[in-house]
Amino acid sequence: MSSQRYSPEFKEEAVKQVTERGYGVAEVAARLGVSGHSLYKWIRAVTPDNSEKQAADLIEAKSEILRLRAQLRRTEEERD
Repeated sequence: MSSQRYSPEFKEEAVKQVTERGYGVAEVAARLGVSGHSLYKWIRAVTPDNSEKQAADLIEAKSEILRLRAQLRRTEEERD
């Protein structure tokens, strides 16, 4: 196992090649001579954790579904 240290600039550029330029992780890792595992770790380190936002979006979507179902029920009752 290598104990190679990479500069923050090197890591940032490697991550940008994947996240902004659309290259594959394996391709960038091979080209730069780093392990794919390391590159994935670098990407995760700069990618925000969206779990809280996803949970909030899910709650909002469920609330909207309940509201729309209630509205549909009222509309159907008025029609009948």
